[in-house]
Amino acid sequence: MSLNLAGIAAIYRFEMERTFRTIAQSIATPVISTALYFVVFGAAIGSRMAPVDGIPYGAYIVPGLILLSIMTESVANASFGIYLPKFTGTIGEILSAPLSPSEMVLGYVGAAVTKSLMVGAVTLCVARLCVPFTILHPFAMIGLFVLIALAFSLFGFILGLLANSFEQLQIVPLLILNPLGFLAGTFYSLKMLPEPWGTIALFNPLVYLVSGFRWTFHGVADVGIGTSIGLILAFLAVCSLIVGWIVRTGYRLKG
Repeated sequence: MSLNLAGIAAIYRFEMERTFRTIAQSIATPVISTALYFVVFGAAIGSRMAPVDGIPYGAYIVPGLILLSIMTESVANASFGIYLPKFTGTIGEILSAPLSPSEMVLGYVGAAVTKSLMVGAVTLCVARLCVPFTILHPFAMIGLFVLIALAFSLFGFILGLLANSFEQLQIVPLLILNPLGFLAGTFYSLKMLPEPWGTIALFNPLVYLVSGFRWTFHGVADVGIGTSIGLILAFLAVCSLIVGWIVRTGYRLKG
């Protein structure tokens, strides 16, 4: 059965046009917010701090901050994209169109991934203006870039379907993802933590994402790069299975 490419493209274009209509909120705000960390912690405070694992502190924190930006935007874009038609009641028009649930997912998740990659790319360029650094493994960085954006966009799509209010959309990002992100070694190496905190930190799944992404930049990591990639692929697989079940059953999409 062939895909309804016109229908997928219609959803994708609508989501992207909404982004460009609110570009200050969709692109500029997250980039500026992250850029402030580069300026304060990278350029100002970082110049007075000792290198971490032989890397200047300002450059050391860049991968983690970019990853948090990608993760946050992926969840926000995908969850808001599917929740908005539910809130306005236009989801019925989408479901009555000659478009399968899987094609609808492709449109919304594809747009969310694109927007997240745009924010991440602009943030990377801004970081380079504030802090000098190099990327040792650029192709691996791009690969992880896309995998993380895709995994968290699928996760955001699930959250958007489960949410019954705009407040519920913020519960997981604000109360779970953001704290875990800042405790994932974004601003420090796990080697700097005394025991048992160093061991406890390994139970934070975002540690493996930050560590893997940092390896693509600087070649150093708190955990093995293979473990990081394996966890990202496992999370992507779980989210894909859940979305696949939603597509098959119509859960929270129909009725």
